[in-house]
Amino acid sequence: MPHYKLAFLGFGNVGRALAVLLMRKRDELRQRYGITFSVTGIATARHGMLVKPVGVDLTGALDLLRAGHPLNLITSTLVSDSFDFIRKCEADVLFENTPVSHADGQPAIDHIKLALELGMHVATANKGPVVHAYRELTELAESKGKKFLHESTVMDGAPIFSLFREAIPLAQLKSFKGVLNSTTNIILTRMETGEPFDEAVKYCQQIGIAETDPSGDVDGWDAAIKVAALATVLMGVPLKPQQVERSGIRGITPEMVAAAKAEGRRYKLVCSAERTGDTVSGKVAPELVPMSSPMYSVEGSTSIIEFKTDVLGDLSIVEKDPGPHTTAYGLLADFVNAVKDR
Repeated sequence: MPHYKLAFLGFGNVGRALAVLLMRKRDELRQRYGITFSVTGIATARHGMLVKPVGVDLTGALDLLRAGHPLNLITSTLVSDSFDFIRKCEADVLFENTPVSHADGQPAIDHIKLALELGMHVATANKGPVVHAYRELTELAESKGKKFLHESTVMDGAPIFSLFREAIPLAQLKSFKGVLNSTTNIILTRMETGEPFDEAVKYCQQIGIAETDPSGDVDGWDAAIKVAALATVLMGVPLKPQQVERSGIRGITPEMVAAAKAEGRRYKLVCSAERTGDTVSGKVAPELVPMSSPMYSVEGSTSIIEFKTDVLGDLSIVEKDPGPHTTAYGLLADFVNAVKDR
C-alpha cells in the first residue's frame, strides 16, 4: 500500500480546512484507493514552520494554531525560509497555498519549480503560477514524471480543469462567461436591498470574504486573473491578467441596482473570454443580466460559469456558497488524481 508524505506551504483557512478534510477522509483514501499519508511539514507566514520527516501530529498542530501559538513549540528540523522548508520536508506532495501575486506569480512559481525538481507532485490554489508559468511548470512536471495540478484556482473545488482534461476530451472551448468573484456578487446582492456600496464592502470584510484592501475584488483583478487562468489552460492561449479588459463595480450605485431590478435585470460582474482564430480576448465588466440568463439567479457567494464548445453546445456549472472547505476539496482531489494510478 503506497504511503505519501504531504507538506503544506501556506496554512491559512484553506490549508487548515484541507488538513481537517484529509483526516476525515483518511479511511476512505485507504479503502478506496489504497493510499495512506503522513504530514511532514507545515509552513505559515505568521506562526512559523514545522518540519518533521517522521510525521507531524496534525491534530496537535491544528490545536496549537487555533490557540494562537507558534508551531515551533513542537520540536522539529530547523528551517530558514520557504525554500529551505521545501528542501527539508522530504514530501512526496506539496500543497502550495501562499498568497497570490497578480503581477508575476512569485514566489509561488519558484516554490513549485523547486518542489518539482525535487520529485514532488504539486497541488495549488494559487492562480499566479497558472497564469504566469503554466506551460513551463507543466513541462517541468512531465519531465520529472510528476503532476502540477490546480483545480482550486477557479471556482474552488468545482471540477473545471479536470472536466476538460478527463471528462470531455477533444472538446474545443470557444468561449465562456460567468460570475466568478464571490465578493462582488455579495456586494451587488446586498445593494439590491438599498445598502450603500461601502457598507456592503464592510460586511464582506467582517465575514472574511474581502480583504482589508478590497481593490483586488471590487476593481476586477481577482476576476481578471481567473479569466486569464481559464483561457491559458482550457483554450491553450497564454493570457495575463493585465491583458484582460477590466472594469470593476465602484461606479454602480444602489439607485442603479434598484432601477435594473425594476426592469427585471440585475447587475453582475461578468467574466468572459472568446476565441477568434488563434487569439483569445478576455473581459471583466459589470453587465445588466436579464431574467432569461442562468447568471440572473446567482446570488451571494454562489458562482456560475457557462461554456460554449464545439461538441456540447452550452454547458453550465454552478457552485453554491463555496468556502475554504470547497477549495480544500479541490486540493484533495488533485492529490488523489496525482497519485491514484501510481
